[in-house]
This record gives sequence, C-alpha cells and structure tokens, in this order.
Amino acid sequence: MAVFTPVTNADLGDWLQDYDLGDVVEFRGIQSGIENSNFFLTTTHGEYVLTIFENLTATQLPFYLDLMRHLASHRVPVPDPMPRRDGSLFGMLHGKPASIVTKLEGAPELAPTSAHCIEVGQMLARMHLAGRDFAQHQPNLRSLSWWQQKAPSIAEFLSGEQRALFEDELAHQAEFFGSADYASLPEGPCHCDLFRDNVLFAHGREHARLGGFFDFYFAGVDKWLFDVAVTVNDWCIDLATGVLDPARVDAMLRAYQTVRPFTPAEERHWNDMLRAGAMRFWVSRLFDFHRPREAQMLKAHDPGHFERILRERVKAASPANR
Repeated sequence: MAVFTPVTNADLGDWLQDYDLGDVVEFRGIQSGIENSNFFLTTTHGEYVLTIFENLTATQLPFYLDLMRHLASHRVPVPDPMPRRDGSLFGMLHGKPASIVTKLEGAPELAPTSAHCIEVGQMLARMHLAGRDFAQHQPNLRSLSWWQQKAPSIAEFLSGEQRALFEDELAHQAEFFGSADYASLPEGPCHCDLFRDNVLFAHGREHARLGGFFDFYFAGVDKWLFDVAVTVNDWCIDLATGVLDPARVDAMLRAYQTVRPFTPAEERHWNDMLRAGAMRFWVSRLFDFHRPREAQMLKAHDPGHFERILRERVKAASPANR
C-alpha cells in the first residue's frame, strides 16, 4: 500500500468538518498507486476516495479537479470532486492538498477482451470531445521535456545497449515533436495514464459494463493520439512480451473512430506515437525504480516492461517490417 502521508481517525474527523458528507463508517488505505496517498472513505452519505497529493501543488491541482468535474457534467463517467462548505474542491491535510471524490462502480479488468477494448475506445473518444470546451490549460507534465530532464539521473543505471536505445529514441521523439505534422495533430485534455487499473467495469448478468475512468492526476493537454497510444500500449498487448494483439488493437481503434475519426496526420504517425507512449513510461519507471521515494509500503513497477514495448514498436517501424 502506497501511503506516504498517514491519516489517523482523529485527523480525518477534524478534516471532514469542512464537508457535508455525514459520519464516517469506514476508512482504509488503497493498495495501489505510486504517486499519492489514497484511501477509501465510506460515510453515511456514500462511498468516496480521499487523496492526499504528494507532488502536485495547490496551484496545479485545480486543473485536475476542475477537469474531472467538467467531464462528469458532460456525462463522462469519472470521479466527481466533492465541494467543501466554502465551495472549494480541495483543502490542506498535513500541509498537503487533499480532495474527496465519488467512488465509481466496478473493478479493474486486468485480462481485457476485444469487447472491453471497444467500450474503452468509445468512451476515450467521448472524453476527448467533451474536453474541447474546458477552458483551463495545463500541459502534460510528463512529456518530452520531462524525459529529457530526467535522462541524466537515470543514464548511469543503463547498460550500453539500453543507453543506445534510450538516446536514439529521445532523438527520434525530439525530431517528431518538432515537426509540422506533430504541431497539426488535434489536442485537448487527455488522461495520459489510462491503464487497465485506471478503468472500472461493473459486471452484470449478461456482460461487463464500463464503470468509468479514474486517477486523472497525470492528465494534461496533449495530442489526443498520445492518449490513444498510451491506452493501446496497455490494453492491447501481450503483457509478457509487449507484442500488440491485432484483434484488440483493431477493436479499440475502430470503436474510438466511430466517435472521432483520425486525421491523415494521425494515421501517418500512429507508430511514432506508440513509441512516444512507451518512452514516457519507460522513463518514469526507470526513475521510480532507481530513484525511489520513501513510502510505508511501495513497490516500484518493473521498467523492463516498457523497454520491451518500446523495442517492439521500434522494430515495427523498421523498413523490413513495413
């Protein structure tokens, strides 16, 4: 359980005085997450999630919470931040910003089928379109400039072969990001981290129903194609090898494009963006693995997973595989 900032029952009771959420029934830490301290909170008014933000500042946080509230108002199933008595969507707990959001129905689907990918693809496109009139702007804070910034601190942990891949891909992505085609790609608020464990499905009698998307705290304004690529790189692969599953890829992309078709430039640069999505998470996992922060119980994800994915995407771009 990643709990960087412990919260006692007394802490919680005092903090909830600023909310109109009833009395506490249950409160416990969540056994996932590597960025924030998360807790399930059940009160006499309903079920919620309390998050203490370990890295995001009080200045940055309104973008994420206001985006979630905006999407919820457009009938996109996301956690809805609960206002405090003064109308604000977060307060300070142990000197750090913290918020309470509604708890979505369902559980993660860790072995998705094409049917799951269809639902995710359609909702992702709906989410992108719903964000078009969101007025606030914050860039994806884990994009190219962040990869370049973190490179020196992780280079010493790479083998010669890994460093060659890392440096070659940084150069490739810098060229891609600087191109006219990249500038033309449609953009808007993106989740930027829509992995299997950030989506819930409620299982009914006949089929699984999408419960919603959550954990928007890596969200930012980016190219919509990047958001799709990140999602495909997790939902549509063989986890052991990183190889794409054509059936699931086709299902997700077809479903997405029934709502928002790709532009010609997006079609041309699909593999470049798959590589960008893999690079983003290889960098972050390398950094978390080799430069970890302290937590009560924290296990960093294996950076080798996204190294394998990146190698597969680079291989697919080679002339012999075109």
